[in-house]
Amino acid sequence: MDKQQIDGQILELKDEYVQLQNNLDKLESIGGNLTPLEKRLSDIEVELKELNARKQELS
Repeated sequence: MDKQQIDGQILELKDEYVQLQNNLDKLESIGGNLTPLEKRLSDIEVELKELNARKQELS
C-alpha cells in the first residue's frame, strides 16, 4: 500500500468517524443503545493509528 492509498483510507475513516459521532449524539439524546457505535468509533481510532504508523514508515 502506498502513501496515497493510506491517505485515502485515512480520509474515509475520518469521514465515517464524524458521521458516527453525529449519530451517537442523536442516539444519546433519545436514550438509544450506544454500545455498537462506541465500539466502531474505538475500532476506527485503532485503524487510524495503524495507518498513520504505516504512513510514517513510508516517509
